[in-house]
Amino acid sequence: MNLPSALQPALWRQRAQRLRPYVGHAFLFVGGVAAALIAVLIYSALNPEEIPLTRNDVVEAATEVMASATPVPAYSSLAFRAVQPSIVLIQTGRVPGQDGPLDEAKSLGLIPVQDEDGVARGLGTGVVISTEGDILTSLHVVAGATNILLTFADGFEVSGQVVGVQPEKDIAVLRPERMPPLLIPAILGNPNAMNVGDEAFVVGHPLGLYASMSSGVISGFDRSIQPINTNQRIDGLIQIDAAVNPGNSGGPLLNRYGQVVGIVAGLVNPTDESVFIGIGFAVPIDVAGGAAGLPPY
Repeated sequence: MNLPSALQPALWRQRAQRLRPYVGHAFLFVGGVAAALIAVLIYSALNPEEIPLTRNDVVEAATEVMASATPVPAYSSLAFRAVQPSIVLIQTGRVPGQDGPLDEAKSLGLIPVQDEDGVARGLGTGVVISTEGDILTSLHVVAGATNILLTFADGFEVSGQVVGVQPEKDIAVLRPERMPPLLIPAILGNPNAMNVGDEAFVVGHPLGLYASMSSGVISGFDRSIQPINTNQRIDGLIQIDAAVNPGNSGGPLLNRYGQVVGIVAGLVNPTDESVFIGIGFAVPIDVAGGAAGLPPY
């Protein structure tokens, strides 16, 4: 049917009004489909399809992890790091005939060497135990010494003097005449918490080899020794199989945490040689510390 030209615009406007809701719905539908497609693409990108790992994939991943991992330090290494700043080298001078028999000192682990002036030089070890500069060592290391030279871990050298003794336990307390710039006391442990078979570490200067460490175990408790050429018996000692040689005397006995649990007293050898055969001894730190005024545990 042909309408007059004047009526055609009105008809188109009427049809457009009828179609307008459908057009809006169409745009919403197309927009929803597009949004859904975009969401699927994003999800696919973020969550790619998982591919099962093969045995080689697992081996390669484990190898990479093991190669990049830093191994945990051994207890012995940690113990040495803990005590090394507190170790002291002790060198002494003695005039023969005025200091008693050097055989006694030698039997306990001191290195006696006589120089051209006729002075017997000795070498031992000490350990700093307080911020006041107290140093524990074995009495036989410094007994009768005409002079005592202390060398700290940072190389600082100074003369020392004996400020306390415990003869029945072969323990002496030294102090430097001048305080070193850096003074780091060792951490003390509880020897009563130790058991036979526990790790035992000895740090000292055996045969003059500075700051050496040896390791072993606690072999026994409440041992007694009587040094050669003396009537003095030392009781209540800790027995160890960590190597102890001349120069170790007075050094620290450590537990696995680097705590000082004893002061090395010496070694026992049934022969005339002053070398280690597997049996060493230490004074428990709770006993040795008494000479420096430390309270008992």
